[in-house]
Amino acid sequence: MRNNSQKLKFKKHFVTGGAGFIGSHLAERLVKEGKDVTVYDNLALTSGDNIKHLFGKENFKFIKGDLLDFETLKKSIEGQEVIWHLGANTDIPGGNRMTDLDLKNCTIATWNVLEAMRQLDINKILFTSSATVYGDAGTATLSENYGPLLPISLYGAGKLAGEGLISAYSHLFGIQAWIFRFANVVGARMNHGVIFDFIQKLRKNPKELEVFGNGKQEKPFFLVEDCIEGMIHAFENAQFEAPDKQYDVFNLGCDSFTSINKVAEIVIEEMGLKNVRIVYTGGRRGWKGDVPVVHFSIEKMKKLGWQPKYTSDEAVRIAARRLLDQKSKIKD
Repeated sequence: MRNNSQKLKFKKHFVTGGAGFIGSHLAERLVKEGKDVTVYDNLALTSGDNIKHLFGKENFKFIKGDLLDFETLKKSIEGQEVIWHLGANTDIPGGNRMTDLDLKNCTIATWNVLEAMRQLDINKILFTSSATVYGDAGTATLSENYGPLLPISLYGAGKLAGEGLISAYSHLFGIQAWIFRFANVVGARMNHGVIFDFIQKLRKNPKELEVFGNGKQEKPFFLVEDCIEGMIHAFENAQFEAPDKQYDVFNLGCDSFTSINKVAEIVIEEMGLKNVRIVYTGGRRGWKGDVPVVHFSIEKMKKLGWQPKYTSDEAVRIAARRLLDQKSKIKD
């Protein structure tokens, strides 16, 4: 097995979706490391406030551009060394209403990135996939070799298609790829997700909280800092077993999980509320395409010497506190 440790030795880093929740934390970390960082984002899902503190730094550049605009993307990506591809649709239920949303913003966007890399001879990509590619596996503990992969949302299908394209480009054109299947990433700057939604609902009505589904759904939640550390650790330490295996897949999350009822309890506690009436919409799923139970195996990442600092419950509580602290930035 040959050592392929990168040690973040590359100087030029290009982050798609870098103005978003996770992308902005990644860009911030890379800038702090002294890398030359270019963020490429169309600002469709954020105002850009997440990265405004990076403007003016010599090693930071922002390009407002759409991943579906191939020529602008190709021009912007030229000369880069490492591509962090986080840009995607993040409105999973929205994909049910606009059925081409994930096709365009997950699948085609990923093809555009890969094709620009091929044409410009850029050969390193880190891709943020999702646990949604596993589909509804019940209470099975999900490892990277679980299959078949049968997603039940168009978002999951879009992410799985992106994985397939990356695999093909890696085999055909020598692109090295690190694919990360995320659990539920939480923390400051979130503008969607169950913790954010519960806070918004309770601000409007502190006496009652609507919970989608039956509240018994179980998900692994982990802090965005753990997420960034995990990606960088895998990039620095993952080894490729053979020259023709140019990519690998990693579950990135935690091996604990939190029920949605517990999330509600934590948010209510952190908001200092009492006697809140919980109203359930009913059913196993929160919405069509929701995977009610996700139990993660992160043994592969642990073998690389990484593990999250916080449990799922701890991550939920910390994220809730951070969102409440930045309430002036959260629009009702």
